[in-house]
Amino acid sequence: MGFKLTASLAVTIFLAFIAPPLPCSSFITGAGVDGQYKYPFQNPDLPAEERITNLLSLMTIDEKVECLGTNPSVPRLGVKGAGHMEGIHGLAVGGPAKWGRDAPVPTTTFPQGYGLGETWDTEILREAAAVEGYEARYIFQTEKYSKSRSGLVIRSPNADLGRDPRWGRTEECYGEDPYFNGTMVTAFVKGLQGDNPKYWQAASLLKHFLANSNEVGRDHTSSNFDERLLREYYSVPFRMGIEEGGGRAFMASYNAVNGTPMHINPILKTVAVGEWGEDGIICTDGGGMKLLVNGHKRFADYAHASAAIIKAGIGQFLDDYRAPVHEALKENLLTESDIDKVLRNTFRVMLKLGLMDPTALVPYTSIKDAGDPWLTEKNKSLARLVTEKSIVLLKNANNQLPLDRQALKSVAVIGPYADEVLLDWYSGTPPYTVTPLAGIRNKVGANVEVKYAKGNENGEAVRLARSSDAAIVVVGNHPTCDAGWNQCPVASNGKEAVDRRSITLEQEELIKQVFEANPKTIVVLRASFPYAINWTEEHVPAIVHLANNSEEEGNALADVLFGDYNPAGRLTQTWPKSLEQLPPMMDYDIRHGRTYMYFKDEPLYPFGYGLSYTTFAYSNLRTSSNSLHSNGSIIVSMNVKNTGQRAGDEVIEMYIKHLDSKVERPLKELRGFKRIALQPGETKTVTLELKGKQLAYWNTLEHRFMVENDNVRLMIGSSSADIKLSKTIRVMR
Repeated sequence: MGFKLTASLAVTIFLAFIAPPLPCSSFITGAGVDGQYKYPFQNPDLPAEERITNLLSLMTIDEKVECLGTNPSVPRLGVKGAGHMEGIHGLAVGGPAKWGRDAPVPTTTFPQGYGLGETWDTEILREAAAVEGYEARYIFQTEKYSKSRSGLVIRSPNADLGRDPRWGRTEECYGEDPYFNGTMVTAFVKGLQGDNPKYWQAASLLKHFLANSNEVGRDHTSSNFDERLLREYYSVPFRMGIEEGGGRAFMASYNAVNGTPMHINPILKTVAVGEWGEDGIICTDGGGMKLLVNGHKRFADYAHASAAIIKAGIGQFLDDYRAPVHEALKENLLTESDIDKVLRNTFRVMLKLGLMDPTALVPYTSIKDAGDPWLTEKNKSLARLVTEKSIVLLKNANNQLPLDRQALKSVAVIGPYADEVLLDWYSGTPPYTVTPLAGIRNKVGANVEVKYAKGNENGEAVRLARSSDAAIVVVGNHPTCDAGWNQCPVASNGKEAVDRRSITLEQEELIKQVFEANPKTIVVLRASFPYAINWTEEHVPAIVHLANNSEEEGNALADVLFGDYNPAGRLTQTWPKSLEQLPPMMDYDIRHGRTYMYFKDEPLYPFGYGLSYTTFAYSNLRTSSNSLHSNGSIIVSMNVKNTGQRAGDEVIEMYIKHLDSKVERPLKELRGFKRIALQPGETKTVTLELKGKQLAYWNTLEHRFMVENDNVRLMIGSSSADIKLSKTIRVMR
């Protein structure tokens, strides 16, 4: 979601779509003392479609139009719906964007989506999402937060693909690979919605459908690519989130695809609904309806735009839509039946949330008044563990890390934001924050002097570095650019509404100055996207990377720097050495050199890359069969041993390469991964399943996925560029 144009218009749109739903002291009224229901829609024993049909028959046209917003409540009938909340990396009821308006609420705050992806750990992601869903229920149902903005439809995860590191919203996505992103999206959806077979804890609303990865011109530009890339790349995470994760809601994106704006694109109905079974909420992005008139120039007025949006299958507006919809009805551009069709989708989601059932039947209604969950040690510990798992060790020459606190007398911590936890636009307000400086001070205690300088004004950073046993330089981007809505004065920074103009780290000059003063320099790159830190990689002995925003950022970082946690995060994008290695920003055909699947140059860091304080050996690759049928699967097994002196995690990555395909295929493709923990000297047998359908391509003549008769090389490694074992199998249609 996002805004555009002038600050006043941005504020107007912002206020329009964050209006809180009605207070929800009880979920439904109308049941008599004898158990009889006033209206059939209130009866939980009736089929869902029958209940929705009855509810729609009782509603007036004005009530129906009102329910096209993000608060599908019908007070006259006792129906209290649930509104929307942001939740990319924790529930947002505060933060820089003031999502809580006048009543912010602190919530457990995890690393940005980019950092969540770098854990390569589906189970920990599911746990983090479950915490977010729980906190959404808690706020929604707890009396003391009745005046706070609340809702159970959570705008997360971001299922978009980070095809270009210049994209300003890279921080929100999990990475560049469709299978990887889809697997992480699936885990997040399941965690958020819960495991009850009938009811959801919260509803996951994926965004932004589809092929939305440029900020500049997003209100009118078109993402252009062929049918195969639609099916094999851009739509994959959404399809997996719906088909495998069980998500039943998503947001349309601002951009057009192949010339047709996504808010009215036939793909909504033909693919998402018709093929994947999406039967829940489809909503506009913030202000998206008006952009069909003002940006894409598709319609002459808002009445025509709103009518087209509803007919395309969208049933919720994040926009000032009421007058246009009433005008569309008046001009016969739209019928009540058209509105009924999309409202049916919305009320399906409300039924899954249990909002029209007696509270005693819905297990999640017990989540209230039990004490603020974000203050529990359980949630604090989870935030710390997620952050630890997200940290990527990029370089560690001569075992510079971990630092030995017993051997240190002093350490210099340097950087303009080293004593801040930087929150992004989609962050909530964490209940507390631990900065890198504070985390390091907590870790070393009183016996080690910790010196701090923001920068090298008057030579301060150099002086402190020269007089210390080690120097830790914290650099990276500011996630809101510390500037106005569509402004990023620093060229390498980016955010919503602003793409990056550079991937060169301006603060690398500070690194050079500190390193010259003290060769025992460690660089902490706290960043929301890749940087071309070529000089730093060549000269500085140790580099770690982590994303912004975690409440436990400083403690987790210190755990890694001082060896209490062995890092095992992995990069989820190809990090280029320069912009010259990339195609033009608006070239959406990734075959022209984007992502590890088609990147032909040598990157600074490859997809899937990350180091450890220990070492691992791979052996004995085997498969349950040497052939794989299109409708079957095989089990791929290998042994992995920790050959070092420290306990640690290893991420096993399985790639495939088509050897005899009759159509163009990527250089390699990720088709499985698993993160495991190993003690020193321990060996584990790791198994990964490979399904025949994972080897299919989209046949553009028959318009379906098809598996070829082919030979496929299985490649097992610790990154896309570090393959340890390989084997060829036969694939049969």
